[in-house]
Amino acid sequence: MSNRPDDGFSRRSTGSGDRPAGTRFRDDSVQAQRRPVARSARSGAHCAPGSAHRAARPVPAATRSSYSSSASRRARPSRRSLAGPAAVAVAVIALIAVAVFAFPVVKGLLFPSSSAEAGLEVEVTIPEGASGDAIASLLAENHVIDNPKDYYAAVTKLGAESSLKPGSYILYTLQDPEDVVRQLVEGPNADTLTLTIQEGLTVAQTAQRVEETYGIPADEFLAQAKASAYAAEYPFLSGAYEDSLEGYLYPKTYNLGESPTVDQIIRACLDQFEVETASLDLDARPQGLTAQQVVTMASLIERETAVADERPLVASVICNRLALDMPLQIDAAIVYARGGGNQGVTYADLEIDSPYNVYEHLGLTPGPICSPSISAIEAALAPAQTDYLYYVASAAGDGSHRFTADYEEFEQFSQEYSESLS
Repeated sequence: MSNRPDDGFSRRSTGSGDRPAGTRFRDDSVQAQRRPVARSARSGAHCAPGSAHRAARPVPAATRSSYSSSASRRARPSRRSLAGPAAVAVAVIALIAVAVFAFPVVKGLLFPSSSAEAGLEVEVTIPEGASGDAIASLLAENHVIDNPKDYYAAVTKLGAESSLKPGSYILYTLQDPEDVVRQLVEGPNADTLTLTIQEGLTVAQTAQRVEETYGIPADEFLAQAKASAYAAEYPFLSGAYEDSLEGYLYPKTYNLGESPTVDQIIRACLDQFEVETASLDLDARPQGLTAQQVVTMASLIERETAVADERPLVASVICNRLALDMPLQIDAAIVYARGGGNQGVTYADLEIDSPYNVYEHLGLTPGPICSPSISAIEAALAPAQTDYLYYVASAAGDGSHRFTADYEEFEQFSQEYSESLS
């Protein structure tokens, strides 16, 4: 049961011919009858989290080279001036002329002023993950601030170092730096197009969102969305299953202007995936998994629960089942295998011939089934240490689940959930 907006993935059976609702991970299912399923699990999921610490290298301060020179002068005998007062007058006139013509230049050096007219409206877009220097440069280039030092001082004074939000802003030339910072803290104020990719969307669903937002045909987006086109710049895509970007178009709301290209959209999503996972070690390899399998596992977790606190528990169930060579029996993978749709999973669906059919095949799916959030990826890297093998939607109907290691208790939870629907 999910509390997220309907996105084409139904997690429970609702129509005639469907399997009884709330029977995920049931050992008396059609497939479970074909092979014995262990009733107990070793304590713990054997999936240890990993982390990578990147040491910041000190950057030497820029040095300025200088030189001096001297020249010897020959002493010359002094010569008595014959010009007298006339020479003095000429010298005074020359000094006045130099002063008149040179003063504007000297004034410009000593008292610089902006060439921009104050109070003009400008639109500035702060990209995701922009550094403080990048933001200051954008504001200066658009003449919103006259001196970056004043902007930095305002950020420090208002304690806004970690509160600035990306997006599109309507600002004004030569605006007060503190007012600028307050607006960046408050958030975007420009009425511009935004692309929202929800957690759990597939590449195909993302292509549809792109078409709805920018009018770019979904087929055009899908034709460009190939891992091989970007793997050279984004190494985490190397060897992606079926050359797909599935799982890597990071879910977020993007401000990309009025008419971005498909390439710009894809790169923005891949850049965001890189930013979000920068502090994680995807190669920590819990249970010997590859980095791509970690993302695959995270995508299954994403589709199984929208409750963030439950994700480490779902991860533990997956790890425990993998350790015992039990089929995962995750309905979301079956929905992906059949190509989506919001109808319930039926017994016929369980017979689908697909590597994503985790009722028929042991182990994870061969690739991700959606774009997972960072919390799902973190759960895949750090599953809870439990002996759980089953979970079922709570009868409370609040989107939460009940977990257990006991099959009989699972049957009881399933019955209670079924009764709550009637």
